Amino acid sequence: MTRVAVVGGGLAGIAAALECADRGASVTLLEARRWLGGATFSIERDGLLLDNGQHVFLRCCTAYRALLARLGVEHLTHLQDRLDVPVLAPGGVAGRLRRNGLPAPFQLGAALVRYPHLSLGDKARALRAVAALRRLRLGSPRLDEETFGAWLARHGQRDSAVLGLWDVITLPTVNLPAAEASLALAGMVFRTGLLDASDAADVGYATVPLQRLHGDAAARALAASGVTTRLGVRVTTIVPAEDGVTVAWKTGSVTADACVVAVPHDVVGELLPERTLPEGIEPRRLGFSPIVNLHVAYDRRVTDLPFAAGVRSPVQWVFDRTAPSGLRDGQLLALSLSGATAYASRSQEELREEFVAALEELFPAARSARVVSFYVTREPRATFRGVPGSGRHRASTETRHPRIALAGAWTDTGWPATMEGAVRSGLAAADAVLRRLAGSVGEELAA
Repeated sequence: MTRVAVVGGGLAGIAAALECADRGASVTLLEARRWLGGATFSIERDGLLLDNGQHVFLRCCTAYRALLARLGVEHLTHLQDRLDVPVLAPGGVAGRLRRNGLPAPFQLGAALVRYPHLSLGDKARALRAVAALRRLRLGSPRLDEETFGAWLARHGQRDSAVLGLWDVITLPTVNLPAAEASLALAGMVFRTGLLDASDAADVGYATVPLQRLHGDAAARALAASGVTTRLGVRVTTIVPAEDGVTVAWKTGSVTADACVVAVPHDVVGELLPERTLPEGIEPRRLGFSPIVNLHVAYDRRVTDLPFAAGVRSPVQWVFDRTAPSGLRDGQLLALSLSGATAYASRSQEELREEFVAALEELFPAARSARVVSFYVTREPRATFRGVPGSGRHRASTETRHPRIALAGAWTDTGWPATMEGAVRSGLAAADAVLRRLAGSVGEELAA
C-alpha cells in the first residue's frame, strides 16, 4: 500500500490527506498545533466561542464546498439563494448589492443603478470598467505587473468609486486594497465571482464556530478514513531517498513513499531539501498581510442584518455571530478588518474607542446599547501579500522531487489566499504525488 505523509493540518493538509486516503493510500498527517483547521479556528473568551476571523465562501468555491460535504457539515453553513449584500454608510445611507435573475454580467445592473454610494458619473464609468474586466486574459503574467488600483484609474475609476464599490470586494478577497493588490488576483476575483456566472458570488458562511465546522469535523473524517493524525508534532526535516521520504521531528520520524508539505510559505523553505523548488522561487518573499478581528458584545440587539459591508467608515465588514458564540442575551457583532496593517499594532482600548463609535454610525440602535465586552483577535500572518510580482514566488504543487508536493493557499492556485485556494492546492498535491508514484518514479529520480 502506498504510504503518504502530510505535513500540516490546515484545510490544504486535510484535503490532501482525505484525498490520498480515499484513493487507497495509507496516510499519516502531522500538525504542529494541538488542533486541526490551520488558520481557521475558534477560541474561548469569558464563556464565548469566538472565531479567530470571519471566513466566508462563495457559491463558486466548489472545492471548499465539496470538502464541507466530505466532512458532513454542509448543514452547518448557510448559502444565500441569491447574492444580497447590505452596504451601509454613516448617516443612515444604505444600499444593497443584490443580484437579479439575469445572466452574468447583467445580474447586478439594477442594483448598481440604485446603489447610493456612487455618483451617476461613477456608475457609468464603473460599467465601462466592468466591460474592460471581461476582456482581461486571466493567467497572463502581465496582469501581475501592476496594481488593480492603477488599472482602475486607467479605466476612469475615481477614488470615490474605489472606496464606494471596488474595495468593498477587493479588500476581503485579496486582503489588500485595490491600490496595493495585484491586478492578476483582483481581476480573477471579479471575473470568477461576478462576471463569468450570475450566481458565483452568492455568499455562504458558517452557522457554528469554525473549530466545529473544520477542525473537529476533520478529526472525525480522518479517523474514519484510517488516517493516522498526530497533533503537537513540529516537523524539522524532510529527507528524500531513492525509495521514499523520511519526515522527522524532535522526538521521532516517519517514513513514507511520498510527502505533501502543506505549511505556511515563511517556513516551507526550512523543511524542503535543497533544490526542491525551481530556481528563483522564494516563498519567504511573499510577505504577509494581516487581518484584525473585533468582537463586540452588546446588551441588546442593534441590527437584524446577518452581515453587512461598510463604506466611508473604518468598518469594512460586520457579521452577527450571536448564536455561534453562545451569547444568550444581547448581540455579538464580529468585525473583520482586512489588509489591516494600520490596525495591527493598535491597542484594544484604541480600537474600542474608534470602532464602537463607528458601529453607532452604521447601526443607530447601538447608541442606546451597552457594550458588555470587546475582544480583539489578530492574525499578523493571515495571508501572503498579493502585490504585483507575488505570482513569481507562488510555487507550483509539483516540485523538482517527484516524491514531494506542496500545498497551501500561498501556492500557485490562481486564487488569492482563500479557503477555496487552500483546498484546491491540497487536492492537486494529493493527485501529484499519487500520479507520480503510480508512474515511473525511479526513472524520474534518475533523471
